[in-house]
Amino acid sequence: MFKKIIIPVLAVLAFTTMAFYRNSDVFSEEPNRVTMGKYEPVVVLELFTSQGCSSCPPADVLLDKAKKDYPDRVFALSYHVDYWDYIGWKDPFGKSIHSKKQGYYNRKFRSKSNYTPQMVVNGKEHFVGSNNAKLQAKVNSYGQQKALNAIQLSNVVKNGRDISFDYTVLGDTANTQLHVVLVLNERTTTVKRGENRSRVLKNSNIVIAEKYQPLQIESKSASIKIPAMATTSDKLTLMVFTENDILDITGATKTKV
Repeated sequence: MFKKIIIPVLAVLAFTTMAFYRNSDVFSEEPNRVTMGKYEPVVVLELFTSQGCSSCPPADVLLDKAKKDYPDRVFALSYHVDYWDYIGWKDPFGKSIHSKKQGYYNRKFRSKSNYTPQMVVNGKEHFVGSNNAKLQAKVNSYGQQKALNAIQLSNVVKNGRDISFDYTVLGDTANTQLHVVLVLNERTTTVKRGENRSRVLKNSNIVIAEKYQPLQIESKSASIKIPAMATTSDKLTLMVFTENDILDITGATKTKV
Protein backbone atom coordinates (compact mmCIF):
# COMPACT_ATOMS: atom_id res chain seq x y z
CA MET A 1 0.00 0.00 0.00
CA PHE A 2 2.67 2.51 1.00
CA LYS A 3 6.25 2.69 2.20
CA LYS A 4 7.42 4.34 5.38
CA ILE A 5 10.90 5.54 6.11
CA ILE A 6 11.86 5.53 9.76
CA ILE A 7 13.39 8.96 10.00
CA PRO A 8 12.01 11.01 12.90
CA VAL A 9 10.17 14.04 11.61
CA LEU A 10 12.09 16.27 13.97
CA ALA A 11 15.27 15.35 12.08
CA VAL A 12 14.07 16.98 8.89
CA LEU A 13 12.87 20.34 10.14
CA ALA A 14 15.71 22.50 8.82
CA PHE A 15 13.62 23.63 5.84
CA THR A 16 15.35 26.97 5.41
CA THR A 17 12.96 28.36 2.80
CA MET A 18 10.18 27.94 5.34
CA ALA A 19 11.78 30.04 8.07
CA PHE A 20 8.39 31.74 8.32
CA TYR A 21 7.39 28.84 10.59
CA ARG A 22 9.95 29.66 13.25
CA ASN A 23 7.63 29.18 16.24
CA SER A 24 8.24 25.62 17.46
CA ASP A 25 4.86 25.51 19.21
CA VAL A 26 2.74 26.69 16.30
CA PHE A 27 1.46 23.23 15.39
CA SER A 28 0.63 22.08 18.89
CA GLU A 29 -1.32 25.20 19.74
CA GLU A 30 -3.92 25.32 16.95
CA PRO A 31 -3.52 22.43 14.50
CA ASN A 32 -7.18 22.53 13.50
CA ARG A 33 -7.92 26.24 13.38
CA VAL A 34 -11.18 26.81 11.47
CA THR A 35 -12.15 30.11 9.86
CA MET A 36 -15.00 30.61 7.42
CA GLY A 37 -14.04 31.77 3.94
CA LYS A 38 -15.96 33.60 1.22
CA TYR A 39 -14.01 32.99 -1.99
CA GLU A 40 -14.12 30.26 -4.61
CA PRO A 41 -13.05 26.87 -3.22
CA VAL A 42 -9.62 25.50 -4.02
CA VAL A 43 -8.39 21.91 -3.78
CA VAL A 44 -4.61 21.65 -3.56
CA LEU A 45 -3.23 18.11 -3.83
CA GLU A 46 0.42 17.72 -2.87
CA LEU A 47 1.73 14.24 -3.59
CA PHE A 48 5.01 13.18 -1.98
CA THR A 49 6.39 10.48 -4.23
CA SER A 50 9.58 8.92 -5.60
CA GLN A 51 10.62 7.02 -8.70
CA GLY A 52 12.57 4.76 -6.35
CA CYS A 53 9.43 3.59 -4.52
CA SER A 54 7.50 0.62 -5.93
CA SER A 55 4.31 1.77 -4.20
CA CYS A 56 4.30 5.20 -5.84
CA PRO A 57 3.39 4.70 -9.53
CA PRO A 58 -0.35 4.11 -8.81
CA ALA A 59 -0.43 7.37 -6.85
CA ASP A 60 1.36 9.19 -9.69
CA VAL A 61 -1.33 7.93 -12.09
CA LEU A 62 -4.07 9.01 -9.69
CA LEU A 63 -2.67 12.53 -9.36
CA ASP A 64 -2.51 12.84 -13.14
CA LYS A 65 -6.11 11.67 -13.42
CA ALA A 66 -7.30 14.19 -10.83
CA LYS A 67 -5.47 16.93 -12.69
CA LYS A 68 -7.21 15.99 -15.94
CA ASP A 69 -10.64 15.32 -14.43
CA TYR A 70 -10.71 18.64 -12.56
CA PRO A 71 -8.51 21.01 -14.60
CA ASP A 72 -9.87 24.17 -12.98
CA ARG A 73 -10.86 22.86 -9.58
CA VAL A 74 -7.72 20.96 -8.57
CA PHE A 75 -4.15 22.22 -8.12
CA ALA A 76 -1.98 19.12 -8.50
CA LEU A 77 1.64 19.10 -7.34
CA SER A 78 4.10 16.23 -7.35
CA TYR A 79 6.91 16.61 -4.79
CA HIS A 80 9.65 14.06 -5.42
CA VAL A 81 11.57 13.16 -2.26
CA ASP A 82 15.14 11.88 -2.12
CA TYR A 83 15.17 9.42 0.79
CA TRP A 84 14.57 6.37 -1.42
CA ASP A 85 17.53 7.14 -3.68
CA TYR A 86 19.76 4.81 -1.67
CA ILE A 87 17.84 1.75 -2.91
CA GLY A 88 19.53 2.03 -6.30
CA TRP A 89 17.79 4.66 -8.41
CA LYS A 90 18.35 8.38 -8.00
CA ASP A 91 15.09 10.15 -8.77
CA PRO A 92 16.00 12.98 -11.19
CA PHE A 93 13.33 15.18 -9.59
CA GLY A 94 14.04 14.20 -5.99
CA LYS A 95 15.16 16.96 -3.63
CA SER A 96 16.06 16.94 0.04
CA ILE A 97 14.09 20.15 0.47
CA HIS A 98 10.93 18.27 -0.56
CA SER A 99 11.65 15.64 2.08
CA LYS A 100 12.04 18.41 4.66
CA LYS A 101 8.79 20.03 3.57
CA GLN A 102 7.08 16.68 4.04
CA GLY A 103 8.61 16.51 7.50
CA TYR A 104 6.99 19.83 8.41
CA TYR A 105 3.61 18.47 7.37
CA ASN A 106 4.07 15.25 9.33
CA ARG A 107 5.08 17.19 12.39
CA LYS A 108 1.81 19.07 12.05
CA PHE A 109 -0.12 15.81 11.57
CA ARG A 110 1.72 14.27 14.53
CA SER A 111 3.01 11.49 12.31
CA LYS A 112 6.26 9.93 13.48
CA SER A 113 7.80 9.43 10.06
CA ASN A 114 7.60 10.29 6.38
CA TYR A 115 6.08 7.82 3.95
CA THR A 116 5.34 7.51 0.25
CA PRO A 117 3.05 7.93 -1.50
CA GLN A 118 1.54 10.59 0.76
CA MET A 119 -1.19 12.95 -0.43
CA VAL A 120 -1.74 16.20 1.47
CA VAL A 121 -4.93 18.18 0.85
CA ASN A 122 -4.90 21.96 1.31
CA GLY A 123 -2.17 21.46 3.89
CA LYS A 124 -4.81 20.24 6.34
CA GLU A 125 -4.83 16.44 6.22
CA HIS A 126 -3.18 13.48 4.54
CA PHE A 127 -3.83 9.96 3.32
CA VAL A 128 -2.13 7.25 1.28
CA GLY A 129 -1.75 8.76 -2.17
CA SER A 130 -2.97 5.71 -4.09
CA ASN A 131 -6.37 5.68 -2.35
CA ASN A 132 -8.77 6.71 -5.14
CA ALA A 133 -11.91 6.62 -2.99
CA LYS A 134 -10.34 8.90 -0.39
CA LEU A 135 -9.09 11.29 -3.06
CA GLN A 136 -12.51 11.60 -4.68
CA ALA A 137 -14.13 12.20 -1.30
CA LYS A 138 -11.65 14.93 -0.41
CA VAL A 139 -11.94 16.65 -3.79
CA ASN A 140 -15.71 16.75 -3.33
CA SER A 141 -15.49 17.87 0.29
CA TYR A 142 -12.90 20.63 -0.12
CA GLY A 143 -14.51 21.61 -3.40
CA GLN A 144 -17.47 22.87 -1.39
CA GLN A 145 -15.52 24.85 1.21
CA LYS A 146 -15.03 28.54 0.55
CA ALA A 147 -11.43 29.75 0.53
CA LEU A 148 -10.15 32.42 2.90
CA ASN A 149 -8.24 34.20 0.14
CA ALA A 150 -8.48 34.86 -3.57
CA ILE A 151 -5.37 35.61 -5.64
CA GLN A 152 -5.35 37.60 -8.86
CA LEU A 153 -2.33 37.60 -11.18
CA SER A 154 -1.42 40.17 -13.81
CA ASN A 155 1.56 41.13 -15.99
CA VAL A 156 2.89 37.58 -16.05
CA VAL A 157 6.08 37.81 -18.11
CA LYS A 158 8.54 35.10 -19.08
CA ASN A 159 11.94 36.61 -19.90
CA GLY A 160 14.56 33.97 -20.57
CA ARG A 161 14.65 31.89 -17.42
CA ASP A 162 12.87 34.44 -15.26
CA ILE A 163 9.13 34.63 -14.67
CA SER A 164 7.79 37.80 -13.06
CA PHE A 165 4.25 38.78 -12.15
CA ASP A 166 2.10 41.15 -10.14
CA TYR A 167 -0.48 39.87 -7.70
CA THR A 168 -3.41 40.98 -5.59
CA VAL A 169 -4.59 38.98 -2.59
CA LEU A 170 -8.14 39.40 -1.33
CA GLY A 171 -9.23 38.51 2.18
CA ASP A 172 -7.50 38.48 5.56
CA THR A 173 -3.74 38.08 5.13
CA ALA A 174 -2.69 38.11 8.78
CA ASN A 175 -0.07 35.42 9.50
CA THR A 176 -0.03 34.57 5.79
CA GLN A 177 2.76 34.38 3.23
CA LEU A 178 2.99 33.89 -0.51
CA HIS A 179 4.08 30.50 -1.86
CA VAL A 180 5.18 30.53 -5.51
CA VAL A 181 5.59 27.19 -7.31
CA LEU A 182 6.66 26.28 -10.82
CA VAL A 183 5.54 22.88 -12.09
CA LEU A 184 6.57 20.91 -15.13
CA ASN A 185 3.57 19.44 -16.92
CA GLU A 186 4.88 15.95 -17.65
CA ARG A 187 7.99 13.82 -18.00
CA THR A 188 8.48 10.16 -18.87
CA THR A 189 11.44 8.32 -17.38
CA THR A 190 12.85 4.86 -18.03
CA VAL A 191 14.01 3.60 -14.65
CA LYS A 192 17.18 1.50 -14.94
CA ARG A 193 17.74 0.38 -11.36
CA GLY A 194 16.01 -0.04 -8.02
CA GLU A 195 12.51 -1.24 -7.18
CA ASN A 196 11.02 0.10 -10.42
CA ARG A 197 13.78 -1.24 -12.65
CA SER A 198 12.82 -1.50 -16.35
CA ARG A 199 9.56 0.40 -15.80
CA VAL A 200 8.63 3.49 -17.80
CA LEU A 201 7.17 6.02 -15.39
CA LYS A 202 5.14 9.09 -16.28
CA ASN A 203 5.11 11.88 -13.72
CA SER A 204 2.96 14.98 -14.02
CA ASN A 205 2.89 18.43 -12.41
CA ILE A 206 6.39 17.97 -11.08
CA VAL A 207 7.52 20.71 -8.71
CA ILE A 208 10.80 22.01 -10.13
CA ALA A 209 11.06 25.36 -8.31
CA GLU A 210 9.38 27.11 -5.43
CA LYS A 211 9.87 30.03 -3.10
CA TYR A 212 8.18 31.66 -0.15
CA GLN A 213 7.96 35.37 0.50
CA PRO A 214 6.08 37.69 2.81
CA LEU A 215 3.01 39.29 1.29
CA GLN A 216 4.01 42.71 0.02
CA ILE A 217 1.81 45.70 0.70
CA GLU A 218 3.05 48.20 -1.87
CA SER A 219 4.75 46.67 -4.90
CA LYS A 220 2.86 43.34 -4.82
CA SER A 221 5.22 41.72 -7.27
CA ALA A 222 7.15 38.48 -7.28
CA SER A 223 9.33 36.34 -9.53
CA ILE A 224 10.73 32.85 -9.85
CA LYS A 225 13.55 31.33 -11.89
CA ILE A 226 13.12 28.43 -14.32
CA PRO A 227 15.73 25.79 -13.41
CA ALA A 228 18.08 24.26 -15.96
CA MET A 229 16.23 20.93 -15.94
CA ALA A 230 13.34 22.55 -17.84
CA THR A 231 13.78 22.65 -21.62
CA THR A 232 12.25 25.10 -24.07
CA SER A 233 9.77 22.44 -25.17
CA ASP A 234 8.48 21.74 -21.66
CA LYS A 235 5.05 23.02 -20.69
CA LEU A 236 5.16 24.91 -17.41
CA THR A 237 2.50 26.15 -15.01
CA LEU A 238 2.92 28.89 -12.44
CA MET A 239 0.96 28.26 -9.25
CA VAL A 240 0.64 30.83 -6.49
CA PHE A 241 -0.76 30.06 -3.05
CA THR A 242 -1.41 31.83 0.20
CA GLU A 243 -0.39 29.80 3.21
CA ASN A 244 -0.84 30.56 6.91
CA ASP A 245 1.38 29.92 9.91
CA ILE A 246 0.03 26.41 10.49
CA LEU A 247 0.64 25.38 6.86
CA ASP A 248 -3.01 25.57 5.79
CA ILE A 249 -3.37 26.67 2.17
CA THR A 250 -5.89 29.51 2.19
CA GLY A 251 -6.03 30.50 -1.49
CA ALA A 252 -4.67 29.47 -4.88
CA THR A 253 -4.42 30.44 -8.52
CA LYS A 254 -2.49 29.22 -11.55
CA THR A 255 -1.59 30.15 -15.09
CA LYS A 256 0.37 28.54 -17.91
CA VAL A 257 3.66 30.22 -18.81
